[in-house]
Amino acid sequence: MSTAQSAARLLPLFDSHPSFDRALEQHGAPSLVRGRVRTLQVNVGKLCNMACHHCHVEAGPKRTEVMSREVADRLLDLLVKNPEVEVVDFTGGAPELNPNFRRLVEATRRLGRRVIDRCNLTVLFEPSLQGLPEFLAAHEVEIVASLPCYSAENVEKQRGRGAFDKSIEGLLLLNRLGYGRPGSPLKLNLVYNPVGASLPPAQAKLEAKYKEELSRHFGIEFHDLLTITNMPIKRFAHALERANNLEGYMSLLVNHFNVGTVPELMCRSLVSVSWDGELYDCDFNQMLEIPLGAGNRTIWDVESFAELEQARVATASHCFGCTAGAGSSCSGALR
Repeated sequence: MSTAQSAARLLPLFDSHPSFDRALEQHGAPSLVRGRVRTLQVNVGKLCNMACHHCHVEAGPKRTEVMSREVADRLLDLLVKNPEVEVVDFTGGAPELNPNFRRLVEATRRLGRRVIDRCNLTVLFEPSLQGLPEFLAAHEVEIVASLPCYSAENVEKQRGRGAFDKSIEGLLLLNRLGYGRPGSPLKLNLVYNPVGASLPPAQAKLEAKYKEELSRHFGIEFHDLLTITNMPIKRFAHALERANNLEGYMSLLVNHFNVGTVPELMCRSLVSVSWDGELYDCDFNQMLEIPLGAGNRTIWDVESFAELEQARVATASHCFGCTAGAGSSCSGALR
C-alpha cells in the first residue's frame, strides 16, 4: 500500500471531528499562512539503523530512499541564494547515514548557518561512521537526541532491546567531547515522546526530572528537554489502529486543541525538504505526501523562499497533534 493510499485509508476515521481549518475558524484564528522562511528542515533519507515504534517516517535499515548528491548540491545552492535562512535542521532516518551528510554540514557551516542534527544516539557507534562524534563537535553541530525516557524499560518499548544502554553510552561520549556542559557552545538537547497514546507532561517539570535522573545515575548533562507529541500518522497510527485506539487518540488531540499555540506553529517559518527535493509545509505533511500549500514545488522550482511567503499552509487532521495541550513542534512545547 502506498503512502497516499495509507493516509487516505486513515482519514475517514477522523470524519467525526471538525477539520483543522474549521477549528481555527471556530476559535477566531486566521488560516495558517507562512511568513519568512527561517528554517529548512531537510530529510536526507529514510535509511536508519533503528526501526522505532513511534517513528512517523517509518524509517529503518531496509529503506532505500537516500538523498542524492544532485539534490544535496541544489540545496546548498539555494542556501547561498537565501541568506535569510538561519537554521538547517537535518533529519531522517538517521541523517548521518547519508553519504552526503558531512559535506552538507561542512558547507552549511561555512555559510554561517546553524546546523541541527537529529540524532538517535545509537548511530554514533555504527562501524561505517568512524569519527562522527568528533566531526559533529568540530563543526559545532547542535544535536537533538531522541531519548524517550530516562528509564530503560520505556526506551526499549519504543526503540528495541539494548537501545537504552547504547543511548546512555552515546550521551556519555558526547559529554566527554563537551556537549551538554553548562556554558558549552556544543548544544545537546534531548527529545521525549510519550510511550503510548497520551499527551506529553509539562516540559519544564519533566526536564527537571530527566536532569535529576540522568545526573544521579550516569553523570550525564544536557541543555534542554524537548517534549514532542506523537503524531497519528505512519507507524504510530498503525499501532493505534491495531489497538483499536486511533479514533480515541484523535479525540484526545481534538478535545485538547489550544488556539494559543497557533502563533508559534513551526510551519509559519519552516519549509520541509524531502530526500528527493520535493518541498512540503512540514515534515509530517511530507510523510503523508500532502502537497505544499503554495502548490506542487521542488527545490528546482524556486530561487527564493520569499516566493512562498503569505501562502496558505496545507493542513489536515494530524495538525491537531501540534496544537493539543501545550502544543508541539520539532523544538518542543509551544506554550
